[in-house]
Amino acid sequence: MAHHFALAVFILAFTGFWSMCAADVGDFAPCLESLYRSWPPKGLVGTPICQRYQNQYRFATLYSRPRRTPWFSAYLYATPEGKRPHTFWKYEPQLAYPGADGNMLSFPLGHLDQNVVESQGVELDYINSTYSRGHMNPSLHHKSHEDRASTFTLTNVVPQMAGSNDGPWKALEQNVNKTLGTYCLGDAYIVTGIIPYQSDEPWLRNHRVAVPEYIWSAYCCPNYNNSLPKVLKDAFPTYAAIGRNDCNSTEEIVPVSQQAKKQFRGYDVRTMALETLEMYLKDRFKTVVSVFYEQCSQSN
Repeated sequence: MAHHFALAVFILAFTGFWSMCAADVGDFAPCLESLYRSWPPKGLVGTPICQRYQNQYRFATLYSRPRRTPWFSAYLYATPEGKRPHTFWKYEPQLAYPGADGNMLSFPLGHLDQNVVESQGVELDYINSTYSRGHMNPSLHHKSHEDRASTFTLTNVVPQMAGSNDGPWKALEQNVNKTLGTYCLGDAYIVTGIIPYQSDEPWLRNHRVAVPEYIWSAYCCPNYNNSLPKVLKDAFPTYAAIGRNDCNSTEEIVPVSQQAKKQFRGYDVRTMALETLEMYLKDRFKTVVSVFYEQCSQSN
């Protein structure tokens, strides 16, 4: 009897461990293909989410439950085809119910369960605010309709000012798309995240969703065309940028161009080396942040 009891306990413990590791929330293991060398960025603390849509893993997100926004989303770039999809905004059911199916779901019409409201950002948080829903992983950087549609989940967005989202940050996403589509010869990996305010952080709807001060992005393309134009000599194998999300922020990280159009002034994007980005992340987060394994090294 004791033997069978011990065996039953072992089986339950093993299956419980397997289920925990196989979950879409709490572990990056199911979606390591979204990460360079299957290596998640290091240094930031949050809840890992393997974003699953229509029973397929699409990308990885490190989610901050207290902020109800991602720290970053990481994904495998693909040369896009087609237009921006018309799709419903979605949420992550496993944040609300640990035993729920891992597929992201469209927000229902009408009443929304309180467990969902308390666990993550919801559509009402953004309605009538001065902020747009800014993708960390943009639909522009994906090929299939399903991959593009999967980016429309609120676990992949942060409150972003329109002057950034529709201006310099949009231009950065388009430039990255053109550069990787033209010169990257193999897989390209992108990580896009946020930098919080040091103090007096603004929130949506009475401390519901935290607003970032900056948005950053970096890519890793280990194999690329060596016949690069001079202007892109420093754009491979890595490239990084930080964009302003507050026109009143100081200019130590990103200077302001007075020549920018009025609606985009103060939302500038500064491109930089990956090492420089990581320096700013270390300074703001007070810990070493490593975006890519060995900074996108091609060595084995």
